[in-house]
Amino acid sequence: MVHTSPLDQAGTGDAGGMNIYVVETAKKMADSGVQVDIFTRASKSGMPASVEIADGVTVKHLEVGPNEALSKEELPGQISALTSEFMKLQKQLPKDYYDVIHSHYWISGQLGWMISEQTGIPLIHTMHTMAKVKNLNLAVGEKPEPKIRALGEMQVVKAATGLIANTDAEAASLVSYYDACPDNVFVVAPGVDLQTFHPGAGKSVAREKLNIAPDALVLTFVGRIQPHKGPDVLVRSVAEMLSHSPHLKSKLALVIMGGPSGAGLDELEKLKALAKFLKIEDITHFIDPVPRDQLPDWYRASDLVCVPSYSESFGLVALEAQSCGTPVVATAIGGLRTAVSDGISGSLVDGHDPRAWSAVISRLLSEPHRRLLLSMGAVEHASHFGWENTARKTLSVYDWAISQPAIDMRNIRLVKDA
Repeated sequence: MVHTSPLDQAGTGDAGGMNIYVVETAKKMADSGVQVDIFTRASKSGMPASVEIADGVTVKHLEVGPNEALSKEELPGQISALTSEFMKLQKQLPKDYYDVIHSHYWISGQLGWMISEQTGIPLIHTMHTMAKVKNLNLAVGEKPEPKIRALGEMQVVKAATGLIANTDAEAASLVSYYDACPDNVFVVAPGVDLQTFHPGAGKSVAREKLNIAPDALVLTFVGRIQPHKGPDVLVRSVAEMLSHSPHLKSKLALVIMGGPSGAGLDELEKLKALAKFLKIEDITHFIDPVPRDQLPDWYRASDLVCVPSYSESFGLVALEAQSCGTPVVATAIGGLRTAVSDGISGSLVDGHDPRAWSAVISRLLSEPHRRLLLSMGAVEHASHFGWENTARKTLSVYDWAISQPAIDMRNIRLVKDA
């Protein structure tokens, strides 16, 4: 992980579901007796060389500098420096200390490629998101991902021993858009911490903790505040719904939990201005991201959790909310089609038309019995996605990679222009 650290608070900056994915999978692998070192770039001066976050799981910082001054878009230029720093550390270790390199996101994939080429250690890569897929589903006004990213992803696909996709749909995208060999692509679904995210004592107790009225109708968005996550779609949908059902306003509460992300540091202020323009600022509550152990109560206290993303490789928020017994309304796109069971654990909405979203949300709010059935279905659906399964299947991919004959990385070439 180069562009973000597993130590960062999810929901702010570039920290999101991938951070959770890496940490939770690593912990479960360590429970199986596997030693996991997570390398990340030191984003600030004076950070400790290593931090143990669980038994058998250590975060190691690659100090290359400059630190705070670099944006995610500038990090590809630091691959050589990061590779050099890793190789210095690797030389201090016993021979064959690492069995597998597993990179996450394309920038880390570039680093993994360089290290794999120099050491002969097999490389497994998980994209999490892909430029070519993301560019097919941009939010209004959102800048497309640059060609350098698509090219970098193509290179990583060609260099990796194996690729892990979150869903069958993502695996198909790797094959069709990136010419990945189908035999080298494995589907491993992300998970949810079933010990932390569960219905608990129920909605009433959670609302008492959070000082939320027992009879309130609570809609919640959890995620980074950026156009691609679609929080504005939810704000517009609520305004649309109230234009038809103004009587709901006295009980309705819209919770937007998250922080600004990447280059869009003004997105939060834009969202607040939109709520004011649409005259729903009095029922819209902007909450900073909370620690992981407090997040379940926010899910439990909600009537619906909404995930209006323009693309998602999976959608951990949807899975966490369902595990807490809260139905999810999500865009019918990407991994959300797997994360949410339409009509069983929530509802999937085609597209991002606020009128369509308003119709779905309004109907569910007016049918408490339907929400109760979806709540039970949500818990059942989420129960099949434990991190133990993710770790076990990932370790199986590692075993496969270790058994493969060594490949001369110098012969890796792109077969077509990205």
